[in-house]
Amino acid sequence: MKMMSSLQLWFPLLLIISLTFESPVAGQQHAMDMPAHSSSWEPTPKPLIPGLPPFQLPTAGLPKRVRCLLPFFPLCFSLWHSSSRLLKPLFHGLCFLQASCNMPGAVCQDPRFVGGDGVTFYFHGRKDQDFCLVSDTNLHINGHFIGKRNPKLTRDFTWVQSIGILFDDHELLVGAKRTSTWDDNEEHLFMFFDNTPLSIEGKNWIYRNSSLQISRTTPTNGIAIEVENSFRITATVVPISAEESRVHGYNITDDDCFAHLDLGFRFFNLSDEVDGVLGQTYRRNYESKIKVSANMPVMGDKPKYLTSDIFATDCPVSRFVSRNAIPVLDSGVCNNHK
Repeated sequence: MKMMSSLQLWFPLLLIISLTFESPVAGQQHAMDMPAHSSSWEPTPKPLIPGLPPFQLPTAGLPKRVRCLLPFFPLCFSLWHSSSRLLKPLFHGLCFLQASCNMPGAVCQDPRFVGGDGVTFYFHGRKDQDFCLVSDTNLHINGHFIGKRNPKLTRDFTWVQSIGILFDDHELLVGAKRTSTWDDNEEHLFMFFDNTPLSIEGKNWIYRNSSLQISRTTPTNGIAIEVENSFRITATVVPISAEESRVHGYNITDDDCFAHLDLGFRFFNLSDEVDGVLGQTYRRNYESKIKVSANMPVMGDKPKYLTSDIFATDCPVSRFVSRNAIPVLDSGVCNNHK
């Protein structure tokens, strides 16, 4: 108990001392030095120090980007993050800086990708259309984009509302329900496995089917999807807040808060033929053409990744072949939930 009291007293000071600072451009370079396959270096999560209470730190005067150098938090150790994340509480063994949106394999926000090579970029897509995120011989993942048009721009503001995952001969749909008013205590997730809806009940809910396991990461709106020796995906439903709308000019109105998914991907068995907006960045010979020094580095070539449906494999970069060698096309399941 004496040791724990000492940790609680000194932890905030240790945290501040352990932060180092870097410019956004330098941070990009640091990310580019990471290995191409994140699964080879990402550490296994460990429990937080038992009994450590949540706390808050002031961020006034801190730079926009900081690096966590605390070894107690393996998910964020040595990674760069926005200093605004410092006010988030410690939770379920995840890094208190919410590193999941800043690690390789992340797809968050508008939508902001962190590739398997560590390079951060944006892919805006188009609202109400589907795009191939990952395509390999035995795994295919599409994303359905929702969005709003800004008259001052030539593109839509977009977010990933749902993903369709094809593996072996299975289809898994995960999405965010449309809602006008956000409530953290309300479930905004929906899921279908092989055309059958899954009922998410209870904070300890777990679903298993052969090599597939789906479990909660938060009491509501957060899940982890795992297929043995293939992938692990975390999906969290989040809204566009009034402050985000004001800062970015989204003009979100009271009828729809544009609930969408923040996603984290880990892959364990990708081939060097993998493609897709995110998938291509995991190839060993991948060379990014994105101008990382830009304020908003954008990946173009939208037609290459456009697909006809959330479960279609007809995008030009498709590599997927189902177990019976018949491509899966236009199941139509998602159309009832967009």
